[in-house]
Amino acid sequence: MARQVKQSLAEVLSAAGSTRRTPEAQPDAEKVEVPKPKPKTRTGTRMIAGHFSAEVSWQLRALAVERRTTVQDLLAEALNGLFAAYGKPEIARSGGGA
Repeated sequence: MARQVKQSLAEVLSAAGSTRRTPEAQPDAEKVEVPKPKPKTRTGTRMIAGHFSAEVSWQLRALAVERRTTVQDLLAEALNGLFAAYGKPEIARSGGGA
């Protein structure tokens, strides 16, 4: 009697062929990126950012917690202080405004 040779699962699957359908490649011309809608609270505003050390970030957030306010409000306060120091109108509004 002949001895049966055991095949690995990979060999069996390879011999059987795949039943999965491969997705058809879509041409680049058909790929359209839809921009995410901007939250209404950000309408008419611009991001102002800077890179600082992690310690500055932690201290700013801790100050916001201590004062029971937001980082946004603290930044508006700081910008208005800067504007006042240079004789400019204090136009930074807190509460998410411009």
